[in-house]
Amino acid sequence: MTPTKSHRTGYRSGYRSGSKPSGGSSTLREETQLVLATATLFVTASLLYCGRANMLLLYGDAVAHLAIARRVFDSLTPGITQLGSVWLPLPHLLDLPFVQRTTWWQSGVAGSLPSMFSYAAACAGIYRLARRWMSTALAGLIFVAFALNPGLLYMSVTAMTEPLFLALMIWAVVHLTEFEATVRRKENPEARHAWIKLTLVLVAAVYTRYDGWVLGSLAWLLGFAWALRHHWLHDAKNARTFVLCSMLLGAAPLGWMLYNWKYFGDPLDFLRGPYSARAIAARTTKPGSLPYPGWHNLWWAFLYYVKSAKLGAAPMRCGRWLLLMAFAGSAYAIKQYGSRVVPALALFWLPIPFYTWAVAYGSVPIFFPAWFPHSYYNTRYGMELLPAFALFPGLAVAAVVRKWPQWRTAGIWVSAIVIVAANFWLLRAVPLVVQEAKANSATRIPFERALAAHLILLPPDTMLLMYTSAHVGALEEIGFPLRHTINEGNYERWQAALKNPAAAAPYIIAIDGDPVAAAIAQHPKNLELMYVICATGQPCARMYHSTLPVS
Repeated sequence: MTPTKSHRTGYRSGYRSGSKPSGGSSTLREETQLVLATATLFVTASLLYCGRANMLLLYGDAVAHLAIARRVFDSLTPGITQLGSVWLPLPHLLDLPFVQRTTWWQSGVAGSLPSMFSYAAACAGIYRLARRWMSTALAGLIFVAFALNPGLLYMSVTAMTEPLFLALMIWAVVHLTEFEATVRRKENPEARHAWIKLTLVLVAAVYTRYDGWVLGSLAWLLGFAWALRHHWLHDAKNARTFVLCSMLLGAAPLGWMLYNWKYFGDPLDFLRGPYSARAIAARTTKPGSLPYPGWHNLWWAFLYYVKSAKLGAAPMRCGRWLLLMAFAGSAYAIKQYGSRVVPALALFWLPIPFYTWAVAYGSVPIFFPAWFPHSYYNTRYGMELLPAFALFPGLAVAAVVRKWPQWRTAGIWVSAIVIVAANFWLLRAVPLVVQEAKANSATRIPFERALAAHLILLPPDTMLLMYTSAHVGALEEIGFPLRHTINEGNYERWQAALKNPAAAAPYIIAIDGDPVAAAIAQHPKNLELMYVICATGQPCARMYHSTLPVS
């Protein structure tokens, strides 16, 4: 039998013209299982290393995420309102089954497990997507480039939301690409299944990060455009599926706004409430000063975001070459595959315009040591470009291999060596997100441990009045039950306590600048100062004992 062109060039054909790779669905399933197993080994090794080094709770946000999940059941007022109004609820709901074990809450492992599952899912998704256009070897390169990023490996064993959102973004691209392909081929049942799966992934993204709201809108617009172009909605079953899924997707952000309205009195409390990014920026900015670089300046906001992404993805000055390769791979993909690569291009590059706008107008600063103000803040947002930095340079390599097939083996081996060396270099230099975590926990953790050392001396089952948004890590350190605290999550009792702290609880913790300290300044009667705990770089905490009989 004379080999066909597709047989002769199978390494580059992948399954670009269909829904299956060159080896068939069973081959893809086996390859994906191998990717999942390998990713599990990578992230388990990361957990073992970071767990032994006490790195799981370096991020204050990781501590806060676990506390939010914990207080859903461990609170004076347990229930859904404990999810709060600013951070979206899905990450906390995923942590909920694990955080019920106190030792897992204290160690941070409760947040590690959902993130590890998300990392493995993201790796499987990026590989499956790459196999649409590339051979097993080239798709494996993309998987390795993504999976071995040391910053991602670290974040994937913490309670942070980035691994979950990356997994959802990648699988949104997978399902949107599948929808486009099946609609184009008039495969109606398969297209409906792809649209349903895409909708479920997008709803999850909407409830994970606010980026997901834009991601969901863009993905829906692309799907709608293809449905119209190929007359897919002329079929009644297709139209019914499309409308029902669209209603579900549209209801997701509306549901969050209704939740904010019902429990916090403002449908946009997450945007303009006292704990929103806008309110935090207003409290921390000195009058008359520029809040941060990129404020109301789209160009500088763009530069800061892209720079942070490059620093997290490539060592030193190599980031610019990685970005150029990603742009070259994107151009090649458009030329070679046309509309079939639009989902990956649109959604994987979406973080650039989204965060450019967020930095400029959304009160979301990004700091890194290389540029003013030479500190660390929100560098992890650059991680959302990791799928683009893995997939599109891989497509650039595929273009080279396609043009010079005689260099295929050498090119793949050289690329693999470069990828491993670059990530090893990043690891040796300490990943940017780890640098930020260590820098911002250097004074917070000693302060919280010192505070915890005094809290553990309190009588068992005593009640404590404390503002927990900033330093709940002190309670987590000793496993102090949150139901034995009156905090900002217990709204009515909290408001009453601030009007008369001495009558609210037998013990009160006031940290300079927090609402309890302000309340004590206004109502100091019947309070006896017990301890003052101070640490470099942190406000002082004062522990008071009420002289009133408190029930």
